[in-house]
Amino acid sequence: MAAPKKKPAPNTKAPKGSYALPGGGPGGADAYPLNSKGRAVSALARVKTNGTPAEQAKVRAAVKKAYPGLPSSKGKGGSAAARATKKSK
Repeated sequence: MAAPKKKPAPNTKAPKGSYALPGGGPGGADAYPLNSKGRAVSALARVKTNGTPAEQAKVRAAVKKAYPGLPSSKGKGGSAAARATKKSK
């Protein structure tokens, strides 16, 4: 007899108040969740690609407030490659 199939885990939505731009997404949806470091890094990358300069500043500030030790929240190229480039100059 085959083992019963497991149901996939439901998608998890970030709790209210953990978004960089609440109500700032398409159709008034919350945008850029920050409830984990991974999502904060993703928010920085997505806003850099898709956001206005004002949105980028707001998201960067929200990430810096939530995760002050995160290098990329400073807006100065926090990747390992960027740090290595800066050191060699």
